[in-house]
Amino acid sequence: MRMKTIHSYLLLVLLPAASLAAVKPREHAPAPAVDASWPGEEMPLPLTVRTPDDLSFKEAAERTYLLFNLLASGKLAYDRGDMATAATKWEMLLRVPNLPPDLDRVVRPLAIDARQRAGGVAELPPPPAPEVSTQSSDEPAPVAIPKVVKHGNIVRGVVTGGGSLGAGGTVVWLRRTDGPTPQPHPSQGKTIAQKGKRFTPRVLAVPVGSTVYFRNDDDLYHNVFSLSRPNEFDLGLYRKGISRSKTFNSPGPVNLLCNIHSSMSAYVYVVDSPYYAQADRRGNFTIRGVPSGRYTVKAWHETSLDPTEAQITVKDDMSIALTVTSDRPTPAFVPDKAGKPRQAQLGY
Repeated sequence: MRMKTIHSYLLLVLLPAASLAAVKPREHAPAPAVDASWPGEEMPLPLTVRTPDDLSFKEAAERTYLLFNLLASGKLAYDRGDMATAATKWEMLLRVPNLPPDLDRVVRPLAIDARQRAGGVAELPPPPAPEVSTQSSDEPAPVAIPKVVKHGNIVRGVVTGGGSLGAGGTVVWLRRTDGPTPQPHPSQGKTIAQKGKRFTPRVLAVPVGSTVYFRNDDDLYHNVFSLSRPNEFDLGLYRKGISRSKTFNSPGPVNLLCNIHSSMSAYVYVVDSPYYAQADRRGNFTIRGVPSGRYTVKAWHETSLDPTEAQITVKDDMSIALTVTSDRPTPAFVPDKAGKPRQAQLGY
């Protein structure tokens, strides 16, 4: 719904420009074609200032273009999976003075989500106060103070453990125990790259139903596969510049391997909850929008045999501490995609 609102806002911004173009005198030169680098930092239409009215118009146009540029650039980055750029653009947008409240309501949760998926915590100004209409009268009417609606609580925390790898990358999620847990929305644009004969990122958390793209950035072939049931798959052999995808419909860990390079290993963890996060390299995590209630909090690390579990009651913003185990035994061998032992390849 929020993305539909963004599309509607972009359309409203573009309609005035389209209307002006429709009444443009024929003797004027046609508008230049849109450059491939659009949207850019500068307005594609230069405006001349000869009068005070021209100056006011130019200021209004530049402000509108700034809003549009940050809004659209963030959306394009979000769609291609570049969450860090999307978060940066939308955070800049939310810091523009006197931002329309309706635009803030649409962009704010997306900026928080993008920054969280980029592995950080969004630092945003408070939302604009709602406008209150006033009218003159002999006896001023009482001003109704709008109630601030809080859309869920924030559960922050720190994870320790993880052995020599540390707690970074730990997947943390919440499941309700006093009612149903909502079905999560699948993620869009998630990518795991193969570069330098490594998977990047090494651990990726996605909700059930998400499609993950596996992009080969190496000057050699890869064959990504997994034997983790029921999410097993085999993408076959593919060269540099090619992406292949897999949709994960069952919760749990999915061990990623390469049938050519036995040293390559990574994980996709599929969560069955909308309330999840991954710990940064220091073990810190933040889960936003959690309704009040009783939950089981789970934490999984790639060295863990089973997730760590704890019971919590969420009433307001809160902080918790978790420790993950490192009890997963080292496998006796690295299997090929047929599940048989193989030896490490040398020099390739």
